Amino acid sequence: MEPRVQYAKTADGVSIALWTLGEGIPLVLMLSLPFSHIQLEWQMPEFRRWYERLAERRKLVRYDGRGSGLSDRDVTDYSLDAHVLDLEAVVDRLGLEQFDLLAIYHAGPVAITYAARHPERVSHLVLWCSWARGSDVTGSPLIQTMRGFISQNWEAYTETAAGSFLGWSEPESAHRFAGFLRESVTPEAAQAALEAMTSFDVAELLPQLRTPTLVLHRKDLRFPDAGVARGLASHIPDASLAVLEGASIAPYLGDTEAVLRAVAAFFGEAEESVAAREPPGVGAVHTILFSDVEGSTSLTERLGDAKAREVLRTYERIVREALWAHSGSEVKTLGDGFMASFASGTRALECAVAIQRAFATHNASAEEPIRVRIGLNAGEPIAEEEDLFGTAVILAERIAAQAEGGEILVANVVRELAAGKGFLFSDRGEVVLRGFEDPVRLYEVRWEA
Repeated sequence: MEPRVQYAKTADGVSIALWTLGEGIPLVLMLSLPFSHIQLEWQMPEFRRWYERLAERRKLVRYDGRGSGLSDRDVTDYSLDAHVLDLEAVVDRLGLEQFDLLAIYHAGPVAITYAARHPERVSHLVLWCSWARGSDVTGSPLIQTMRGFISQNWEAYTETAAGSFLGWSEPESAHRFAGFLRESVTPEAAQAALEAMTSFDVAELLPQLRTPTLVLHRKDLRFPDAGVARGLASHIPDASLAVLEGASIAPYLGDTEAVLRAVAAFFGEAEESVAAREPPGVGAVHTILFSDVEGSTSLTERLGDAKAREVLRTYERIVREALWAHSGSEVKTLGDGFMASFASGTRALECAVAIQRAFATHNASAEEPIRVRIGLNAGEPIAEEEDLFGTAVILAERIAAQAEGGEILVANVVRELAAGKGFLFSDRGEVVLRGFEDPVRLYEVRWEA
């Protein structure tokens, strides 16, 4: 059943169209400005499936920003503050005291501004493929050329944007989405809104954010690239960063399950289901990952139980987000350590790299840095009572114990499984591990960007 469209009135008198779907903790979703049409989106299968998944355990809130969709089109003010007025009108109209906020691409600066001004109302902030300065996305000659098409050939602009930037690979689907873009906003409004965004700059607000923040990005996205995402996360206190596979700026295209897993883990919805995933069966080859916090005992002695536990909760959250984003199964926790399994050696390595990069970002601004050791091995573990046993597991644990904080050490079998996948390894030589007679050759994964 199509959600019922309602309206909210902004402080400057603009009518904003909105709808809600589902029940539970509110999640306000902001699509990239200025392309939005909440009625047409529901009629497109890709949008609709994504919205239904987001609303499974939440109250999803969608709205059209000023000048787009079913909201007032006769507007001239597309400033950052004007867009913040739209969001304020929606949450006030629905009486949302607290809510989570997910902002896509150009909507990011608006969400950052609102969260900085109203930290008591935003419980979690997710920034998808977003940026802080207009120059982060407008400096490219290709982007500038594309925007020139808006006034010269509106149809050519939308068709190119649908295929090249958003990644709609099927010609029929891309053409249909280009039509959606044209229905969302007039070329004049699009030009005015995008021109206003070039002056957006919320970089000074990033260190002021007190809302738990997740920066999500796709690895092969060109505008903005992953460097912009890393910079964004590094300037937000305690922000988490997850770089997923793919090149589309649209989260509802490509590997949408990875996006949903990362968001669910960040919201704390995934902790029980992470542990509940089925372990591999007997005879299945899986890659085993162990992680722990270097110096956790001295951390507790120095900070005390309560403060140390707060630090470890941050550690657990970051690791679980990475596991969900890379299809890892949490087998169990061991004090300050995690044991996880993967059906793919490549996925396990990508997860390990994502974990270390997330902690590098966290540590850049954290009062108490967290240094994590990771070890990986692959083999055929024995599955018994939702746990894994055997030589492959013991070896993975011993390898992790050899690592130092910030390191990823792997057995040769893991290196061979990932051959040709773009990972960099350095030979650490043969090491005699406790409980094993024969030396084991270890390799360090070079994860720094």
